[in-house]
Order: sequence, then C-alpha cells, then structure tokens
Amino acid sequence: MGSGIFTQDGAAWKHSRALLRPQFTSNRYQNFEEMKKSVESLVDKISVDSVVDLQPLFFRLTFDTTTFLLFGKTLSSLQSSDIAGQESEFSMAFNLGQDYLSHRGRLGEFYWLANTPEFRRACKTSHRFVDQAIQTALDDADAPQTEGSTEEAEQRYVFIDALIQETRDKKELRDQCLNVLLAGRDTTACCLTWTLRLLARHPWVLEKLREEIEIITGLGKDAPQPTRADLKKMRYLDLILKEVLRLYPSVPVNSRAALKTTILPLGGGPDGQSPVLIRKGEAVGYCVYAMHRRTDIYGEDALEFRPERWEDGKLLRDVGYGYLPFNGGPRVCLGQDFALLEAGYTVARLVQHFPFIAVPTGDPVVEIGKERQVLTLVVASGDGCRVHMRSSG
Repeated sequence: MGSGIFTQDGAAWKHSRALLRPQFTSNRYQNFEEMKKSVESLVDKISVDSVVDLQPLFFRLTFDTTTFLLFGKTLSSLQSSDIAGQESEFSMAFNLGQDYLSHRGRLGEFYWLANTPEFRRACKTSHRFVDQAIQTALDDADAPQTEGSTEEAEQRYVFIDALIQETRDKKELRDQCLNVLLAGRDTTACCLTWTLRLLARHPWVLEKLREEIEIITGLGKDAPQPTRADLKKMRYLDLILKEVLRLYPSVPVNSRAALKTTILPLGGGPDGQSPVLIRKGEAVGYCVYAMHRRTDIYGEDALEFRPERWEDGKLLRDVGYGYLPFNGGPRVCLGQDFALLEAGYTVARLVQHFPFIAVPTGDPVVEIGKERQVLTLVVASGDGCRVHMRSSG
C-alpha cells in the first residue's frame, strides 16, 4: 500500500510471526506480571464515584504492555508524566497516520493521492518515536555484557533483541515494530472500550458478571488480584468478550490477495449465488463487521448485545469462518491469547474496584450500531468511553 508507516511484504510478516512466537509461549509469566502492573497503574488513575473517559486510558495501557513485548520494558505512559507527554504526541501522530492509511487503502493504486504534508509529518513523528527505542536496543546489544546481564538475557525473550540478531537494517526494524505495536495497542484498547461501554449500558449483564467475580475472587479494592486460573473460571466474562468482539471486531475490514487464479463458488451474479473468478494478484475484501451482524448467521437479534448466545458452545462450533475476531487460517492472530488475557484481567480488575459502572447522568444511550465510530485500520468509539465508576449501587 506504500503507506509510509507500514511497508512490510508477506515474507517480512511471516518472519516477524516466527520471532514473536517464543514471546507468547516461553515468556507468559513475565508478560502477565508486567501487564498486571500496568493495569494497577490504570486503576490508580480512576477516582471512586467519578465520571471518566476510559478510552484514552485503555490506549495508554495497551501501549505499555505492547512496548514491553517489543522492548522488554514499558515506556510507562501510565506512570510517568514526562513519558505520557511523549506517548501523547506519538499517539496523535500514529492515529492520524492510520486514518490516512485507511483512505489510501480504499484508493487502491491511486493511494499516492493521499500524501499531504500532514500525513508526512505524522509518519515522521511515528518513525522518530520508534527509532529512539530501536537505537537504545542497538546500543544495549553493542555494550559489553557482564556475567549477570548475560544470564538475565538468557532467561527472557525480547522481540527487538531477537530481531537485531537477524538484521540491523533500521528501516526493517522499524517496520516490524510498528506492525506489532499496531496489532497490540489499538485492537485490545478498542476491545476494552467497547466492553466497558456495553457493560455500562446493559446493567443486567454487568450484574451477572459482578456476581461471578464476587464468587471467584471477591469485590472491593482489597480483593485479591485475579490469577490466570481465576480468569479461566470466569465463564461469563469469556462470553462477554466473545460477544463484544462479534459486534465490534477490532479489525472490521480486511482483504487477502490471491496467490493464484481461482474461483469462489458463491458471491457473483444478481443474487450472489454465482461463482466469481479471482485472478492471481487480485485482492478480495471482506467486512468482518457486517458479517458478524448477519441475521441469517446470528438470528434476528444479531444487533443486540447478548453474551448468552455463546453459552452452550453450539454457535461457536457451527459458525466456522462466520466469526473472525482474530482472523483464521495460517494468518490467525498470534497474540490472541494474550489479548484476551489482557482484556479479561482488565475488565475483572475494574469491576472488582468499581462494581457499579453506569452511563453518566445526562449522556444519551444510543442504540448499538448507531453510535459514532472512528474507522481507521481499527474501529474505535467516536464518543470515547465515558462511564460513571461507582463502588456502590
């Protein structure tokens, strides 16, 4: 797409997936512990009985956890005001760049028309921010290693360190890191935003979740932090996340290019039931957002938020590729388990501290699908996530 931010080809993306795989398997405990610290920092930012917009806090949370996956340390946007300012500048530039990328993607081979000075400045800011972290990693790699630092490095897996062993091309390093940062920051932040918006607008769902959390871990600021085992027991929380990702898949529109000339059995003709010829190299776009709301798949209540639809497991078994919150096949999202762990833990911890989350007095309650949305490469809330965080009913 010639984006100016993301310039990877398929081979490069396969390479980054191979390097990321150990990060999500051998380093799970360390990742989870760091994520818990970031969530605690988020909770500390929220006052009891206050109205707060959680969406920017969620983006800062997932920025911290994703930079830890990338660089072995967070850039602490939730903990340091100085770093928070840097992250804010980067965040605005990164979001603006995504907005342009979404338009450039729709322009196809005429993508170059969307190449304004504003876009180029956004790319420059995004590049500078990531390049600084990459340069630090390169300097650390070149520094003399003591016995203690060598042992520590062998005990943990850091994406950028593994990538530096493969290449020192700073542009490739940047491309790889920006791709992972987009995948880890924006998608999970959007999932959390929509989850809290929906819980505030569906008090009966929140009540069932509150009861589940109270039984498993207890409620209140002094309740113990949920363990991974605790989260696995929270079956209703799992149903809620499935339903949120059905209604608001983080990547709502996607496409795939044909590796060879082929024929799709359906989709052509006036009734959509005729075959379609797809030539080698042609792109096939698909809208997960629309697919997840089809009444012929999910029933007449497809536009309603009803976590119970997943309860007996039958829908998940039957729906197949009709449910693609993390894509499927060989390019299924490598970080889906960590994303669900982060989303689940964050929601559980927020409900522990603030069991009664509601729509602020005076704020409109808009029907699902009619709220303001911001579509870039992800779908975010155009109205943020304003909620009243209460500790009592």
